[in-house]
Amino acid sequence: MKTILIEGPGKVSVTERPKPELKADEVLVKIGYVGFCGSDLNTYLGKNQLAISPVVPGHEIGGVVEEIGADVPAGLFTKGMSVTVNPYTACGKCPPCRKRRPNTCRDNQTLGVQRHGAMSEYIAVPWQKIVAAEGLSVKECALIEPMSVGFHAVSRGEVTDLDTVMVIGCGMIGLGAIVRASLRGARVIAVDIDEKKLELAKSLGAAYGLDSTKEDFHDQLQQITCGDGPDVVIEAVGAPFTYNLAVNEVSFAGRVVCIGYSAQPVTFQTKLFVQKELDIRGSRNALPEDFEAVKRYLMRGECPVDALVSAIVRPEGAAEILEYWDSHRGDVFRILVDFN
Repeated sequence: MKTILIEGPGKVSVTERPKPELKADEVLVKIGYVGFCGSDLNTYLGKNQLAISPVVPGHEIGGVVEEIGADVPAGLFTKGMSVTVNPYTACGKCPPCRKRRPNTCRDNQTLGVQRHGAMSEYIAVPWQKIVAAEGLSVKECALIEPMSVGFHAVSRGEVTDLDTVMVIGCGMIGLGAIVRASLRGARVIAVDIDEKKLELAKSLGAAYGLDSTKEDFHDQLQQITCGDGPDVVIEAVGAPFTYNLAVNEVSFAGRVVCIGYSAQPVTFQTKLFVQKELDIRGSRNALPEDFEAVKRYLMRGECPVDALVSAIVRPEGAAEILEYWDSHRGDVFRILVDFN
């Protein structure tokens, strides 16, 4: 079967590998689309310290059930059913697993990072990791995982309809957070440096779109929030500037939720942590209920799927599109690889 392999920094190939042999407790998925995400780009650039090398990338999966193992409980899946995959592992024994937070398992291995991923024509996974998505297209299924990460961040922020939420970064994950916060009835402020992304954010539920590079950014934010600052800030960029922006602008007694990884050290005025009595929380991956919430949202048919997909390429175009993404980061939401 055709498989994409990141061999090392700047080196991508399309190889032939054997079709997986199905185990009794597994489901064989015929891949339709797999999304490239930021971790895949960093692997391609040699900047992802968590990734094995070489690695088959891909954990944003849309496919259909091809075959069902003998020990899979009857009635859960049918051949041809649209599905995605929960790409994380959980040991079941470490502190977060014991606290029912398997998304942040100490020994987690995500597909396409710590183990080979889904950019192949077929993938076999334990049936417990299959997320049935009957009624959704395979393309929509490939958007479930990245959106679920944003949904999870909103849960970590305990967002309600009483909150004003500022989401910094309107990439795919940030847009997921905007959708979820608006679905919960919060007033949402989208922040980015790209006008097109801000317009898309507003179409997905943001009441305001602000450019953080504008001189009057702080004044605009103060005006919108009546001088209080947002109750919740979700950082979905991963840069020293945006981390500081979150802490500086959040309200007193506010919550800051951090999704993005900063490659550089971040220096804070820590007096604000105490003075504002902030709750600063990390947010990693997603829980099964986040996947289900995204499915329900997509089932409504209101998501502008085509606007979220910047490009669709065949496997042979993987190297070229990663090179393009690296030099046009502001223009890309999601890139899908088509294995149909």
